[in-house]
Amino acid sequence: MLQSKIKLLAVLGLILAVGFMVLPGGVTAAAQTKGQVAMVLDVGGRGDLSFNDMGFKGLEEAAQELGVKTVVLQSASAADYLPNIRNAARSGKNELIIAIGFLLADAVNQVAQEFPKQKFAIIDSVVDQPNVRSIVFRENESSALVGALAAMVAAQDGFKKVGVVLGIPIPVLFHFEAGYRFGIDWGNKKYAQVTGTNPNVGLLWTYTGTFSDIAKGKASTEAQLKLGAGLVYNVAGPLGIGDLEAISEAIQQAGHQAGPPFMIGVDSDQDWMGGGNKVLASAMKRVDNATFDVIKSVVQGNFQPGTASQGLDNGGVAFSRYANLLNFINFGINANAIKEGDRGTIIKNWLEMRQQIPYWIWDAVSELEVKIMTGKVTVPTANTPDEIQAIRKQFPLGG
Repeated sequence: MLQSKIKLLAVLGLILAVGFMVLPGGVTAAAQTKGQVAMVLDVGGRGDLSFNDMGFKGLEEAAQELGVKTVVLQSASAADYLPNIRNAARSGKNELIIAIGFLLADAVNQVAQEFPKQKFAIIDSVVDQPNVRSIVFRENESSALVGALAAMVAAQDGFKKVGVVLGIPIPVLFHFEAGYRFGIDWGNKKYAQVTGTNPNVGLLWTYTGTFSDIAKGKASTEAQLKLGAGLVYNVAGPLGIGDLEAISEAIQQAGHQAGPPFMIGVDSDQDWMGGGNKVLASAMKRVDNATFDVIKSVVQGNFQPGTASQGLDNGGVAFSRYANLLNFINFGINANAIKEGDRGTIIKNWLEMRQQIPYWIWDAVSELEVKIMTGKVTVPTANTPDEIQAIRKQFPLGG
């Protein structure tokens, strides 16, 4: 039942995207003739309630607040990346073309050279061309925070493992894994310092090889739960829908209404999902803000090519808190994923869930956050298979 409902949410998300493109060619009716922006999505598409939906959220806000026209091009497969981006450039109608996702980098690089006067932006990768704005995030920093939280909460609740379900093994996801490993190690040490007991919480990790197969997300989470994971981090966009289904079923089978076990959300604040008491926290990546800001730069005439790196210090990534929950409940309502009438229940459940965690653990997460932001702690990252392998050796975490 839950699976069918969640899959329906994904379909509704796609319907929402189509509904936004009501004029021929995908131009929105709300546009105010201040230029047109094209967004090209990867195969994950709309309805993931995380990465792609965050890009669309920023696009929609730009249409409403800046008056730009918008076109959304969904890629059904990797073969669509190049023609979608090339057709958007060839039309000559788009002041800016935004590619959402690392997987579109090669296509952007090629088309940017073919159309040197066209402005491009890419989220999650670097394309070294004079007409491209590259926006990348220090996901290792926010992942360190949820890793520390996961280790301490797992230890508090008597679990010996935490998990992470990842998509395709690419540099962006190596950032997440590296930071999560560091955070778990930090959380183990902090727990030992405070309680006098070393919990040695270990890590179970799975690269599913996909960002679209929700069933693989569920199966991977189920496997990690059976092996003793008390929290599972979603680092595979839409697969988080499957992760949450597995978590929810485990909670139900235990005869409980709320976690543990818990899911950890990704990209957006996913804390509201599952009724507000199954997603303990989220490692946010503000793709929406990055999308809005680059569109605004074009509208205001100050677009700058080059690379922008966004982390904890400038709000590009963040650890979910109460204000984020309130904002992203609206996000869920707008995506037809929750009902307005459920707002109060979600808030109540979320507050009760977090109050169950000892206050010193939340303080410890904030301590690590400040140390990262001030440069007192440097979170490692990785961009290549060799680099992530070195991180795994440095922080083996039982495996």
